[in-house]
Amino acid sequence: MNDDQLLRYSRHILLDEIGIEGQQRALAASALVIGAGGLGSPAALYLASAGIGRIVLVDDDVVDLTNLQRQILHTSARIGQPKAESGRAALLAINPEIEVVALRERAGDARLAELVAQASVVLDCSDNFATRHAVNRACVARRVPLVSGAVIRFDGQISVFDPRRADSPCYSCLFPQDQGFEDAACSSMGVFAPLVGVIGAMQAAEALKLVMQVGQSLAGRLLLLDGRGMEWTSIGVARNAGCPVCGCAG
Repeated sequence: MNDDQLLRYSRHILLDEIGIEGQQRALAASALVIGAGGLGSPAALYLASAGIGRIVLVDDDVVDLTNLQRQILHTSARIGQPKAESGRAALLAINPEIEVVALRERAGDARLAELVAQASVVLDCSDNFATRHAVNRACVARRVPLVSGAVIRFDGQISVFDPRRADSPCYSCLFPQDQGFEDAACSSMGVFAPLVGVIGAMQAAEALKLVMQVGQSLAGRLLLLDGRGMEWTSIGVARNAGCPVCGCAG
């Protein structure tokens, strides 16, 4: 690291658990962020400010006035712009030394396999089960850790699925693909704005811990947040040996 980097990341370097080695791991890492909306905004901002060396931001949508209540990557001046490009501008404004790749696309299985293979960690900040399952399949196949978050109304959840660990479940173990879960859209159900900030920031924290090799991840645990009473619930999640994605049946 050069002198400017040592100063920029000094508050991380001062932490015994991180130090110079941990910060260098972050600078050498690549994070794939799926979705530049409510969750992707705080997650990507913290990844950029913390010095993840390469961030790939994937989103096929454009900035809309209704997004600005919670999607803090974007501004009124960028309404109508692709979210990926708007997000790239915001991240580089915070940290111009990192590389930010903006992809305006809805990545399918083949494209996700390609993108995940280049990532150190993946953050699923999407808003639908089809994308979440596609991202999960790619992460399991490529053995790349996945940090998954979701928020609707006043309820949030977050977990880590780490296929490098034999005891870690995958997303499909928790939400089987054949169960037919229904997507709940913010446009029809609403969402409490600060809650996406809480969960998105936690996704960034889990991703940084993974790449910096610090602490214990949420693999094997699902955290649920009731934003009305600000109460957390932690649920243990076991790997399903019969899971068609990561289990013996796969």
